[in-house]
Amino acid sequence: MNQTLFQKLGGEAAVDAAVDIFYRKVLSDDRISGFFDDVDMEKQAAKQKSFLTMAFGGPNNYTGADMRRGHAHLVQRGLNDSHFDAVVENLAATLSDLNVAKEHIAEVAALCETTRNDVLGK
Repeated sequence: MNQTLFQKLGGEAAVDAAVDIFYRKVLSDDRISGFFDDVDMEKQAAKQKSFLTMAFGGPNNYTGADMRRGHAHLVQRGLNDSHFDAVVENLAATLSDLNVAKEHIAEVAALCETTRNDVLGK
């Protein structure tokens, strides 16, 4: 039986840990931290956990806006490819810190790439 990426990464506990570490990295990254100045990070983390769980093939409890709508206000503030790349870089570094296998990190990065145009409103 083929495991979902969600299962390969370690399920809910792993996604929870990854999101917490990920946002610590993001908030300390001067390239992108400004986009989170007015954000309720507890709500943001909860949304991100449910989104990644769904995106990685786990249970779908995501109720947030689609990527295009959810990021439109950030695009208006100048969100661009370099910011998107910084977010993916921080996510990959987080997974690496958690000893996720390189091939799974590559799968996550490829999945992120499929959202680039919607996130950036292209």
